[in-house]
Amino acid sequence: MYKSLTGKEPAASIMEDTKKLLSKLKRKPRLAIVLAGNDPASEVYVKKKIKRADEVGIETRLEKLPENISEKSLIDLVHKLNTDDSVDGFIVQYPLPKHINYFTVVETIDPKKDVDGWTSTNIGKMFLGFGDSFLPATPIGVIRMLEFYGVDLVGKNATVIGRGNVVGKPLAFLLLARHATVTICHSKTKNLAEHTRTADILVSAAGVPGLVKADMVKEGAFVIDVGTTRVGDRIRGDVDYENVIKKANCSPVPHGVGPMTIAMLLHNTVKAAKMRL
Repeated sequence: MYKSLTGKEPAASIMEDTKKLLSKLKRKPRLAIVLAGNDPASEVYVKKKIKRADEVGIETRLEKLPENISEKSLIDLVHKLNTDDSVDGFIVQYPLPKHINYFTVVETIDPKKDVDGWTSTNIGKMFLGFGDSFLPATPIGVIRMLEFYGVDLVGKNATVIGRGNVVGKPLAFLLLARHATVTICHSKTKNLAEHTRTADILVSAAGVPGLVKADMVKEGAFVIDVGTTRVGDRIRGDVDYENVIKKANCSPVPHGVGPMTIAMLLHNTVKAAKMRL
């Protein structure tokens, strides 16, 4: 049996670092969370973010909006948060109601308060290697998880399944920046298993339950499952964890990457507060 790569321990380590940074500030940072609609999974996730923020000493403000809110009204709220001096950083919880374009809304966020790291300004700075950007919480969370478990990325073959703007693309770049040899696979990739079987590090962010089978994984590899899909009353990942764990080190779903995303979000929030001093 190989190691289960849970997010609890590495997230706790990041939270301790965040507390140390926070202790040097003259006031508590404040994080605002915009939650539009009634998505049950989002409501649970937001509660977790608020709870973890309280544990490290970050104040939170929840802006709960109805399902039928207009895109214009949501953008108006974003503009208010941009100019609110009492707010150090904020996020717009994904997903939004179907009639609202998420990335249109994200692009109206002040990059200096974009603690999710999703504006084109922060993504662009990440690609250029500028140190004053906020790195996207989930991709950098994956990197920090691998580092916590002692994975040396230099020269390793890393395969990322998924080319989305939220995880796949930025994660591929972060791996590349750490000198891994990176392959990106997606829905049009032919013979997916040919690419995954040679990967020392395999990350799946496709949102396809059970996509990655044990026979697609290299013996002893490190497999990170970012996929989360609700199937009935369960949340399932992209990886067939029960069988892959017999062959490789693997993160579970839930309790894998999720805690890392929250930890990095809070770390970014403290960084935002420090930058505003």
